[in-house]
Amino acid sequence: MISRELGVKPPPRGEDLPTGDGEPMETHRHAQQMFLLISTLEEAWKDRDDFFVGGDMFIYFSELQAKNQDFRGPDVFVVLDTARRERKSWVVWEEEGRSPDVVIELTSASTEHVDRGEKMRIYAQLLHVAEYYIFDPFSGALDAYELEPSSRSYRKRTPDAEGRYASGATGLALGVVPTHFGSIDAPLLRWIGPDGAPLPTGAELAAEATERATQVEGRIAQAEGRAAQAEDRVAQAEGLVVQAQDLVAQAEERAAREATRAEEALRRVAELEARLRDQ
Repeated sequence: MISRELGVKPPPRGEDLPTGDGEPMETHRHAQQMFLLISTLEEAWKDRDDFFVGGDMFIYFSELQAKNQDFRGPDVFVVLDTARRERKSWVVWEEEGRSPDVVIELTSASTEHVDRGEKMRIYAQLLHVAEYYIFDPFSGALDAYELEPSSRSYRKRTPDAEGRYASGATGLALGVVPTHFGSIDAPLLRWIGPDGAPLPTGAELAAEATERATQVEGRIAQAEGRAAQAEDRVAQAEGLVVQAQDLVAQAEERAAREATRAEEALRRVAELEARLRDQ
C-alpha cells in the first residue's frame, strides 16, 4: 500500500516467478542422489515443522537476479528455523530474509567450474550460506566448505578419520556410504545420524521393520515351543501322579486284604485257645 503511494514498485511475488529452467538433472544418478538426500532428511525429521529441504528449485535473492533469471537453484539445500510447507521456489524477501543454511551441489565435469566458481561466490557473498558441499556421484569425491563471515569467503574443511564432515547447522554429518538405492548400487552421499549410521531410506526402514518382525516371530515361535514343552512336562507329571495314585490304591487294597487275613488268623487262634481251656 505504501509502496504504491510512493510510486515504488513492489518486488515480484514468488508465485509469479519461474520455478525451474526445464532442464533435467545431469544424469539419473544425480537425480536419485538428490532424492536420496531430501527424502531421508524429511523422514528423519518428520516430527519437526521448523525446516525446509528442497532440491533443483530456484532461489531468488534479488530483484535484478529474478529479472535476469541468471541463477539456477542448488541441487539440495536446507533452511532451518522456518515453516515447513510446500514452496515452488525459495524467495528470500518472502521468507523474512532467510537464506539456506546448507547447500549441496552434485557436480560433474560439465558443471564443476560453475559449482566452484560463480555458485560458490553467490552462496558466500550474497546468500551467506554457512555450509557448502560439492559431491560427484560418479567419482565419490566430496569437498566441504564453511563460511568465514568476516571475509564472506569459503574455507575448505578437513574430513574426520572416516572421511565425513560434521554439519553444525543440522546436528548431523555428511559422508559417502556404499548404498543400494533404486537401481543404483554405488557409494552415495548420505546424512549421518548421531549414532554414526546413515539416515535410512524408505526401503531400508521397510527392511528393518521386516527383520524386526521376523525376529519377533522367531521369539514367539520359541516361546510357543517352550510352552509346548512345558505342557508335555505337565502331562508327564500328571501321568506320574495317576500312576502314583494307582500304586497307592493297590497298596491300600493289599493292606486291607492283609488286615482281613490277620483278623481271621487272630479269630482262629482265639477259638483254639478256647477249646484247649475247655479240655
